[in-house]
Amino acid sequence: MMKKRLTQAEEFDIMKLVLDKFLWLGMGIMAYGFWLMIATAKPIMQGLSITIAGAIVLVLFLIIIVKEYEVVK
Repeated sequence: MMKKRLTQAEEFDIMKLVLDKFLWLGMGIMAYGFWLMIATAKPIMQGLSITIAGAIVLVLFLIIIVKEYEVVK
C-alpha cells in the first residue's frame, strides 16, 4: 500500500494547526500562574513558578519546530 505524500503547503497547514494548540496551552499555563500571583493569597513564588513553566513549554515547542521543520530553498 502506497503512503500519500503531503505537499509542502499541506504540511505547513498541519503544522500551523498544531502550533496553535501548543500556543494556547503555554499561554493558558502562564495566565493561570499570573492569576495565582494577582488574585489569590498564595505566595508569589508559586504563581511565578507556574508562569515560568508556561514559558518553558513555549520555548520547548519553539525548539521542536525549528529542529523539525526545515525550509529548503
